[in-house]
Amino acid sequence: MENKKTVLVIGAGPAGISAAKSLANDNISVTVLEKEDTFGGNINNWAKLFPNFKDAGEVKSSLIQNFVNNQNIKIVYNKKVTELKKHNQKWIANTSDGEVFESDAAILSTGFKVFDAQYKEELGYGIYPNVITSVEFEKMYKNGKILTVQGSVPKKIAFLNCVGSRDEKVGNHYCSRICCIAAVKQAIEFKELYPQSEAFIFYMDIRMAGQFYEELYRKSQEKHGVVYIRGRISETSSTIDKKVQIKAEDTLAATPLRMTVDMLVLMIGVEASKSTTILSKQNNIDGPYGFAKSKDIHTADNYSNENGLFLAGSCKRPLTLTETIADGKSAAISVVEYLKQTK
Repeated sequence: MENKKTVLVIGAGPAGISAAKSLANDNISVTVLEKEDTFGGNINNWAKLFPNFKDAGEVKSSLIQNFVNNQNIKIVYNKKVTELKKHNQKWIANTSDGEVFESDAAILSTGFKVFDAQYKEELGYGIYPNVITSVEFEKMYKNGKILTVQGSVPKKIAFLNCVGSRDEKVGNHYCSRICCIAAVKQAIEFKELYPQSEAFIFYMDIRMAGQFYEELYRKSQEKHGVVYIRGRISETSSTIDKKVQIKAEDTLAATPLRMTVDMLVLMIGVEASKSTTILSKQNNIDGPYGFAKSKDIHTADNYSNENGLFLAGSCKRPLTLTETIADGKSAAISVVEYLKQTK
């Protein structure tokens, strides 16, 4: 009897989960190595998802159907892969605690991390108490309240796009793709909770490519009165009552601008995760900005230049959740094709 093929999936975020489920449905034995103590990756940081404001927990529940209890899938938590290499036609993963896992193929689905806003010292994150990140805003919204450190509802809130993206100073020239729509979503969430408060979004340009995204952008203005200001914030400071004073330029009006808000939300961009960068370099598939490089972005995007090593999700570049889930399934198809050829 022929031995069942085995695949290692590194990372149990949306891409890894999708890939593992698809492979298991083809009767392939899958081992999923996850460095955290739970699955879901960055989806765990969201309360609702754009563009339809669907509950992130519901999406996660749907995603993990036939995943957790699938007989063809073994999930191993708290396993940080420190080395991934090919040896005698097998892929070997070594973990930080000394365990070794072996398989016929491997999928890198190590996801992304968010930009550390403390690198943008001029914006005051970690210095002024009412400067927060979009991830922290989402956690507040998940708990049903957006409050300042003083415990009050912000009467005036500002969102700043492109923090850590499209920024030569921090070395990230690329667009993270999700920040614009996330700012629109969070501004609407804020206005629905507190319709009497004011919401402002500072932007370089609004990138709303995707079905229903442009409609959401218009809705934020027409229904909720969100105000958009084209321009970067150059500097922030704190007032005596712990409000945030903003210095910027309205580039449409070509005038300097000074504004005081109760809270400033920094829409932090997407970066390659540490695991993505390390494991990619080990296998000579490291691309720009620390992301993994696929064999061909058009025709072989789930393949790497290393035979038997595949890529899924935002380890390659910033992707939306919808794209990430689809990419995981696509990676599984590529793996199945490869395994058939290696019989």
